[in-house]
Amino acid sequence: MLTVNFNPFPILETERLCLRQIYEDDKKEIFALRSDKDIMQYVPRPLMKTLDEAVVFIKMINENIDKQEFINWGITFKSNNKLIGVIGFYRMQKENYRAEVGYMLHADFHKKGIMQEALDVVIEYGFKQMKLHSIEAVIDPRNTASENVLIRSNFVKEAHFRENFLHQGEFLDSAHYSLLAKTSD
Repeated sequence: MLTVNFNPFPILETERLCLRQIYEDDKKEIFALRSDKDIMQYVPRPLMKTLDEAVVFIKMINENIDKQEFINWGITFKSNNKLIGVIGFYRMQKENYRAEVGYMLHADFHKKGIMQEALDVVIEYGFKQMKLHSIEAVIDPRNTASENVLIRSNFVKEAHFRENFLHQGEFLDSAHYSLLAKTSD
């Protein structure tokens, strides 16, 4: 079975970015992401309504990191510690050496290659440090921007499930992508 250890928290860096732990001081930025109808349009989760919800969310993230259940990074520029997005491994299947990657980015930073840069360093961490065998991504098939990021990182579409997820009274489709450790290099 896969064993992970996120203590000390692994800070990841790219040419432009620093992926760091998310703190309560990031509550305004988390709230801005999770309360924005446009950013959340393809994320089947309720919109946040208060800063307190952001604080609870951040605590939940860090408690799960402490329990080695999943890991989530805040995306910042090296030159500015302000959180602009999040990325992480969720739904870890330790018995299968598999984890699901998820991410979101503030709209002001879309189409600048930021998520691609963050995803690539997270994939590298997942395969080299965590020793994952496969990484999964589940997206709304209408989210072509996310699909393009995955394809550029060599993910392969495995399935398209029709109306398999109920969110706010509407049945939604989901597209499932994966990347195997041996094909990531």
